[in-house]
Amino acid sequence: MTFASASALPGAFSSIPSPEISSFPLNIFGLELTVHIYALCLMAGIVVATIITNHRLTKRGAEPWVVIDIALFAVPLAIIGARIFHVATHPNDYFYDGADPWEVIRIWNGGIAIFGALIGGAVGAWIGCKFSGIRFWTFADAMAPGMILAQAIGRFGNWFNQELFGLPTDVPWALEIDPSNPAFPPGLAPETTFHPTFLYEVIWNTLGFFVLLWLGRRFALQWGRLFAIYLVWYGAGRIVWESIRIDPSEIFLGLRTNVWAAVLAVLLGIVIFIVQGKRHPGLEPSPYVPGREWSGPEVVQSETAEDFVDTSAPPTEKPLQDTATSTVTK
Repeated sequence: MTFASASALPGAFSSIPSPEISSFPLNIFGLELTVHIYALCLMAGIVVATIITNHRLTKRGAEPWVVIDIALFAVPLAIIGARIFHVATHPNDYFYDGADPWEVIRIWNGGIAIFGALIGGAVGAWIGCKFSGIRFWTFADAMAPGMILAQAIGRFGNWFNQELFGLPTDVPWALEIDPSNPAFPPGLAPETTFHPTFLYEVIWNTLGFFVLLWLGRRFALQWGRLFAIYLVWYGAGRIVWESIRIDPSEIFLGLRTNVWAAVLAVLLGIVIFIVQGKRHPGLEPSPYVPGREWSGPEVVQSETAEDFVDTSAPPTEKPLQDTATSTVTK
């Protein structure tokens, strides 16, 4: 592949500098630690997504912070899935003569993939929903806006690491990369600048956050259809950004493996939207599966039970809560 130096192109007058550090030392009670800013970005994204998902689930009638019960399964499996997907799509980096087999599990050295995180996280969320009684598709819809915003936050980690940038360019928003960085392509002039694909995805994902919120309110998208739009939105953008990235990647039928993964995400989103729309034309009766409904905060009983009985109701009239429960769609 042949690259042109930005300095050799007319009109180069400004660019985005990359941070000078990607980690910093931290001493805790005499224990020397290295804090990676990339990890902080990922953690910040997880926290933001959890808070947003909790707010959306609670508005639907779920128990406050039940999202934590689900996240305990989803987050670890998402990390495992992200690592497995990365190793599987970059086999030459881990499997060769003399390779250290333990490098496969050394995730702190870098190497995770969002599509693997989606697969592993979905499995973990399904397990967590089974334990908590939350409908899986209700959780997926509640999570979708926070998820795409978390991905936007996480991309700042790539900026600090000076990695996963695009083709050389001299546009005003071009990204500067330290020539001593291992990711800097050999043979290019030190002043070469590149497309800031991290910034493109930050903008696209942040815009997607507001689009998902608006669509969810405007059309009351439930039963997994809002999550389906998330897959289509994120996948469509990733196809573009992945196509201009120049970091090493396995190529299959002329396309990078992550481009194929993004295409599959778009197709899967379309299928989910159509199938769920036909299976469930109405609204979800509850965020819980039948028989697992949350009854809300427990009422503290007084000395006399009569204080909590509505004596004005006819004896044959069923309480409203029972009626609502009996009409839950199976």
